[in-house]
Amino acid sequence: MERSSMVDKRLIREWLEKADEDFGFASSVMETSRYYAHICFHYQQAAEKYLKAFIVTHELEFRKSHELLELLNICKAKEQTFSMIEDECNFLNRFYIDTRYPVHWPASYGKEDALKAQRAAKKIAETVLLLTSDIFK
Repeated sequence: MERSSMVDKRLIREWLEKADEDFGFASSVMETSRYYAHICFHYQQAAEKYLKAFIVTHELEFRKSHELLELLNICKAKEQTFSMIEDECNFLNRFYIDTRYPVHWPASYGKEDALKAQRAAKKIAETVLLLTSDIFK
């Protein structure tokens, strides 16, 4: 199915800019903050918004969700390349709940977790940007 010529490029840019803001914020405080759980949360948020940018680009249906694996499956149905970032989505997925609410399982995150979250979010961003770049040509 081809993408409609009526795709709202402004909306796609907004999703990408919000994703970049989350990624940029988390990266900017990595060295000066000890709140690694919150840094991990922002990387999860960046990944979520990058995936949603791809979904919006291709006018795919999705429900309001913060589950990266659910969003990833929507993306994979359109483009199998997304299979390459399943591990990264799986790693980041836990940070939506664990970092924001009391949980009944161990959920302590350190700098190594934040660095791994940064690498995962970066790989997701690179994948989405590669697969959406043609929309802005």
